[in-house]
Amino acid sequence: MIEVRVQSLGIDQASKSPVVILQEANGERVLPIWIGPGEASAIAMELAGMKFARPLTHDLAVSLIRGLGGKLTRVLITRVQENTYYAEMLIQRGEEVFSFDARPSDSIAIALRMQAQLFTSEELLNSNTLEVATEDSATEFRPPTQEGTRSAEELQEYLRKLNPEDLGRFNP
Repeated sequence: MIEVRVQSLGIDQASKSPVVILQEANGERVLPIWIGPGEASAIAMELAGMKFARPLTHDLAVSLIRGLGGKLTRVLITRVQENTYYAEMLIQRGEEVFSFDARPSDSIAIALRMQAQLFTSEELLNSNTLEVATEDSATEFRPPTQEGTRSAEELQEYLRKLNPEDLGRFNP
């Protein structure tokens, strides 16, 4: 597994959906993951250091983990299946380590709050590497959808043609 960090949040101009961009810690490859607006706001607020008087959902999850004597040691973004990314949260309590299936967006929001490391596979980084599109790339490509209507080949082609500047800056 390769350590990654949150490089940025953006808006996919084609779908108007938030995208979190993970970048390998010691490299240039990135992994874009389309996420929901609530999770994007939670990530953006943590990155900006915004705190609220009452706990938001991800803050509550952190309080529960800590209150039960646990520590989030790492998040693993493990695979993509039918355009849906999967993650595991590894929580240690004493000598025991528990693995929980979770959405990457929620896992990232919680990991940022708990200063836990993020990891993904070499395969995901290699298959989803973004390359800057050229001016003569006139073909329209749509992002993956929740319905799973994009094939792996279509997703790879979309990501190859995606211009990082097409991703607007996300503002919660």
